[in-house]
Formats: sequence, structure tokens, C-alpha cells
Amino acid sequence: INIGTTTESVSKALLDHNGLMVITNNINVANRMRIYPSIEVVIAGGVVRGSDGGVVGEAAVDFIRQFKVDYAVIGASAIDHDGALLDFDFREVKVAQAIIANARHVILVSDQTKFERTAPVRIGHLSQVNTFITDRCDIPSVRKICQEAEVQLIETSLA
Repeated sequence: INIGTTTESVSKALLDHNGLMVITNNINVANRMRIYPSIEVVIAGGVVRGSDGGVVGEAAVDFIRQFKVDYAVIGASAIDHDGALLDFDFREVKVAQAIIANARHVILVSDQTKFERTAPVRIGHLSQVNTFITDRCDIPSVRKICQEAEVQLIETSLA
């Protein structure tokens, strides 16, 4: 689970599950989950950002690369209409890229406001994820990318 308020929300939903090993570079996620004895929390080392509790830098990247996980839950600061997943901090992006590269199934979580934002650093492309969960996706080009790349699109506002 990487850095972000949306991924932190996902971590709350996982608290009822047993037997999980959660690997994260998000101090907030680790702190929330650490008190649940049925969840093993493993946190990356590196530079802690004071603004959001994210752990970033080469040490965090090297740590993440040691694992091959079944599921990765990632967020992005922005999603371009061409499918680019974007963020603001290149150090955070390097960690997110390592998470994507070392997961069997990548889940992108985002709300619709991310389609209206922009950010300068490229994490990757929507076609690199397996499942995209959002409240709503009204962008035809993004829907087309999901369809063509066989990305499962789940819109929670339609559920």
C-alpha cells in the first residue's frame, strides 16, 4: 500500500481481514494497522515526509524490491486523459514504480477529482494496472484504455 489518502481509506477496509501481511511506505497505514494482531505490518525505511507520513527515497525503493506481493494498492495524484499516472514527488514515484514492478496484481484506487488535476512526474500508465477502482469515470479515453488493456474498471458510485 503506497502513500495517499485514498490508499489510507483502503487500509481501513482491510482491518477486518485475517492473516494479511501489509507492506507499506505509509506511516499512517502502518500506525493504523499495527494494533491488529492478525495483520503483520512491514514498513519501508527511508526519508519520512512530514507533510503526509510517506517514506520515500532509495532506501524505500530497495526495500520494496525485496518482495513479490500478490496485490499492490496504489494511488496517484493525477490521471491524465491519455492514461498517464502522475504525481508530484519524484522520490515517491520511484517507490510506486517499484511497487508496481513487484506485484502480481496492481489495484489503482482514485476518485474522480484526479482526472481534473495534473502533476509533473510520471508513475506509469493505466495499462500497467489490473484493476482500477474509482467513484466515477466519465472520461471516454480512460474508459477506452481500460477496455483495450483489459483493466477491470470498478465504479463505486454505480454499485
